[in-house]
Amino acid sequence: MKSAKIPGTGCANCRNTIRLIDKAATARGIELQRGKVEGIRDIVTYGVVSTPGAVIAGKAAPAGGVPQQLLEPIRSVAGHA
Repeated sequence: MKSAKIPGTGCANCRNTIRLIDKAATARGIELQRGKVEGIRDIVTYGVVSTPGAVIAGKAAPAGGVPQQLLEPIRSVAGHA
């Protein structure tokens, strides 16, 4: 099972990112253990300085984009291009 952490403050884009990651994982049959990271100090420990972000299987995807812009990096980080 892969892990996914979504560093973000809980804004609309962060919530959309969570839904997008869930949808991408489900479409590919990937089982995710998902968690949110909402504390600013905790977010920064992942190297995320602009939210939303995504950390999948311990690897950070580019952060700060509209959720649709995160889809390709999430797919590649998850190992399913």
